[in-house]
Amino acid sequence: MSDQLTLPVSSREIPVGYVEDAKGRFVAETSVRPVQQLEDQMVRKVLGYAVDLHNQIQRFKGHVFADTGSYMSLAEEEYGATKRGAKGRGNVTFMTFDGLMKVQIAVADRLTFGPELQVARTLLDECISDWTEDARAELRTLVDQAFQADKEGQVSRDAVFRLLRLEFDDARWKRGQEAIRDSIRVIGSKSYARFYIRHDQADGWRAVPIDLAAV
Repeated sequence: MSDQLTLPVSSREIPVGYVEDAKGRFVAETSVRPVQQLEDQMVRKVLGYAVDLHNQIQRFKGHVFADTGSYMSLAEEEYGATKRGAKGRGNVTFMTFDGLMKVQIAVADRLTFGPELQVARTLLDECISDWTEDARAELRTLVDQAFQADKEGQVSRDAVFRLLRLEFDDARWKRGQEAIRDSIRVIGSKSYARFYIRHDQADGWRAVPIDLAAV
């Protein structure tokens, strides 16, 4: 797989008895303090385990979506349904016959917001400025949270969507909500898998936390 990681190695041939430092220079091993050598060995050991674990999870992710996809293909074939492809199979739960284990697959759209979002802010700001002092403080906080960008320049989609759930009898507010809706751009999708177990049918579900979305 293209996402499989490997540990970095020097692209140059290092002379016997030397090591490469952080500036790419060859340094005699005898000049490296013992504590630095131990740190080097420890980091290489830990990263070796980390890279190996990442690659195992990456392979596991491939197996999860391959196996659930194969099952859905069989189910579609049995009922004569048109095959929908991976994205069309989102938001489905698979469960063992005894009801003690389940796998949930979900496909979520990746969203961004267009320039209409700034038009929406202007309209909502006008409303807050004109409304009563009592309503202004709480609404100002909600609007500021919705339009505040993070260090990557992205706004919180959850905060923006909260504004769409607020209803006010002001034409500017309604136009602002319309501008928010028009600003939404779907730029892709991402599949998620979640795993749950329980040891009795009366028990609550316990998640098996594996972050497949990050690999």
